[in-house]
Amino acid sequence: MKLWDKGYSIDKWIESFTVGNDRLLDLKLAKHDVQGSIAHIAMLESIGLLTTDEHRMLDAELRNIAAEIEDGKFTIEDGIEDVHSQVELLLTQRLGDMGKKIHSGRSRNDQVLVDLKLFYREELCTLAQNVNTLFERLLSLSEQHKDVLMPGYTHLQVAMPSSFGLWFGAYAETLIDDVQTIVAAYRIANQNPLGSAAGYGSSFPLNRTMTTQLLGFDDLHYNVVAAQMSRGKTERALAYAINAIASTLGKFAMDVCLFNSQNYAFISFPDEFTTGSSIMPHKKNPDVFEIMRGKCNRLQTIITEVSSLTTNLPLGYHRDLQLLKDITFPAIEVMNECLLMADFMLQHVRINENILDDKRYDYLFTVEDVNRLVLDGTPFRDAYKEIGHQVQQGTYKPTREVHHTHEGSIGNLCTNQIKHKMQTALEQVK
Repeated sequence: MKLWDKGYSIDKWIESFTVGNDRLLDLKLAKHDVQGSIAHIAMLESIGLLTTDEHRMLDAELRNIAAEIEDGKFTIEDGIEDVHSQVELLLTQRLGDMGKKIHSGRSRNDQVLVDLKLFYREELCTLAQNVNTLFERLLSLSEQHKDVLMPGYTHLQVAMPSSFGLWFGAYAETLIDDVQTIVAAYRIANQNPLGSAAGYGSSFPLNRTMTTQLLGFDDLHYNVVAAQMSRGKTERALAYAINAIASTLGKFAMDVCLFNSQNYAFISFPDEFTTGSSIMPHKKNPDVFEIMRGKCNRLQTIITEVSSLTTNLPLGYHRDLQLLKDITFPAIEVMNECLLMADFMLQHVRINENILDDKRYDYLFTVEDVNRLVLDGTPFRDAYKEIGHQVQQGTYKPTREVHHTHEGSIGNLCTNQIKHKMQTALEQVK
């Protein structure tokens, strides 16, 4: 069954090529398709295109289909092109010609658009929750290890004292910026395209405000052409959000790989969380974070894929847009998997609390000692030269004292303020 069937059969190879992986991916949209149809038929009744009895029977059967989807009993049968056709087929099989009325005032274009908007809206909420799970873990570790010092680096050279509180807390706060990209994508997704039909509206007196309210959208895509133009724009915003999160998590994974190595030895994980070598019996490799780094690097390319697929398409719907699902659906799954795995691994991280006992880190404290002289009345440039001469002459002896009290420094992590920032951001995605 095809919603566009006009009484002739299409070549099998053509059908396979054009449908591609869409039927499998459409299963993820099934509950959203039913949700959109439930709102649509309520609106159809309100404008007189369905009787009260027809609406009641269609609504009941759609809710039965929704229950089947929830129970994992819904499939798209062989020969059925997509989820929309399958739902309409089930309604027609169970209710007769009444089931054929459900498409009045709709095109498959706005039907799939509303499905995707509802799907992306839900997935963005889940993504935000998983980011927050990792955020909470990082912030907890920041507090737990706030007094444990570690080297800070610039240019991969030993620079100034840092702490595990700063390290974990830095990635926690950076995730808040990433949530803001989720918020932007969510706002674009949370607009109702239903009623735009094929992109040019309908001669039926559709009540689009009603379906907007029934589906819980923040607002309408008012202009019906703009509604269709949102196909691709929503995916691009989603891709930017995934790109941002993957950038943060990939950088963190790189840090972990470095800090877990013998040359750093800042952190470690239980043996069962590492892998070995087929030839070197001593090896305990951080393969989880290496795979995570690789996946995050790949995830950062999807914005290019989405942009390349949609760039320079003229106005209106084009079948190219179907391929966006091939890009975004797997990317969402991989991003969530990486976030949850990072949280799982960090539940078992071990921290080396005696890193700075090694003399190689003595020079970390040069700035501290310059500042100490300044506080005692020495002009900064003179203090800098004095400590610099000691370093050059090999006479420098660090005091190994750290006194940082300003906001966001080693001695004042502002954990509560960072947590409040995240809560404020998350409130915009629900």
